[in-house]
Amino acid sequence: MPKQKTHKGIRKRIKITARGKVMRTKAGKSHLMTGTSAKKSRSKRRMMLASGKDIRLLKRELFAG
Repeated sequence: MPKQKTHKGIRKRIKITARGKVMRTKAGKSHLMTGTSAKKSRSKRRMMLASGKDIRLLKRELFAG
C-alpha cells in the first residue's frame, strides 16, 4: 500500500509549535486593505492559534494519517 502524502497547501499555511499547538495565519489581508486601520493591519501580520476541531483536521491533513 502506498504512503499517504502531506497536503502541500496546509503545509505552507500552518506551523506546529514545539509543544504541538497549531498556529495559523489570519484571514483577510490579501487585498482591499485601504480602508482598514493600521492597528488592524499590524495585528493581521502575526499568526494565531487554531481552535477546536480545526486542530484535529489540520494535523490529520498535515501528517497524512
